[in-house]
Amino acid sequence: MEIIQTTLARCGGDSGAVVVIDVLRSFSTAAYAFAAGARQIYLAESPDDAFQMRERLPGALTMGGVGGGGAIPGFDFDNAPSRVAGHDLVDKTLIHCTAAGVKGLVRCATADLLLAGSLVCAVATARLLLRLRPAQVTLVVTGDWSDRDGDEDRACADYLTALLRGQTPDPSVFAARVAASDFGRRFGTPAYPALPAADVAHAAAVDRFDFAMLVRHDADLMVLEPINPDTLARWSADQAM
Repeated sequence: MEIIQTTLARCGGDSGAVVVIDVLRSFSTAAYAFAAGARQIYLAESPDDAFQMRERLPGALTMGGVGGGGAIPGFDFDNAPSRVAGHDLVDKTLIHCTAAGVKGLVRCATADLLLAGSLVCAVATARLLLRLRPAQVTLVVTGDWSDRDGDEDRACADYLTALLRGQTPDPSVFAARVAASDFGRRFGTPAYPALPAADVAHAAAVDRFDFAMLVRHDADLMVLEPINPDTLARWSADQAM
């Protein structure tokens, strides 16, 4: 299995399996939404797309944030895992719009297998990939911006790489990199009121959940769904890459 790391700016058109990683905060938030009972999360590239999608999906809730972490006016939830955790989202459909993670999934829409990655569900993601054994896995680091090092996402990519190579890495090492990253250090500071300190702890809870997050296509829409260990076995038996 060849493992490649790339960035949001360079991704797109990759073959094989692609894992788009956004630890702070898109795919940590999505994971906590699934843990709260959400059934599926539709992906919207822009707020306008999200509002149009909501017209097509009666009862769907909107969730997300703009660049820098600010909430989107008119959305039901912002892009904060600590604020989504604990809500009753059983059987709810959500629409997710974010500046990095969701955009990365949209850019990689033609991948043979497309997953959303974060530390909170890393082992389950690696388990799925190890069962399918794709020839190539591309790990997309979305947090590498001009003013950020993206090391929270690189930590997840490095952790996944170690797991895929059969190693037993210490999760605490990778969790520590979330708070130490350029973006992680902004949380809980007066200069960034839209970034609650609790989000870092929620995002750094390595392997808290036992599901991977798989993208499928629903007509012209992209949908993210949780795949738990039992479903992994049934689903992967029908896959060939």
